Amino acid sequence: MTWIRTIPLTEADEKLRQAIEGEKKLYPIEYATPVHPDDSGASSIVGSHTLLPEALFHAFATFGALMSPDLPLSRAQHEMIATMVSVTNRCVY
Repeated sequence: MTWIRTIPLTEADEKLRQAIEGEKKLYPIEYATPVHPDDSGASSIVGSHTLLPEALFHAFATFGALMSPDLPLSRAQHEMIATMVSVTNRCVY
């Protein structure tokens, strides 16, 4: 496993906090509790992006936008697509 320096939420500056809070607002409530939390309690995959707050926001806000309830797909269809993408990419997320 590659070691990546991360910034814990307890040490985040305002720009990083805004990026994390902004992308979280786009996610369904079920995503509020990380499946694979890091030492700070945040999602480890989000933590790996903490050195680049703008990239963090755009990378994770994309998924949030794709899960929007305003789209014509049902929540179940969104989850099936996300699951198949993860399986295809051999990803645990």
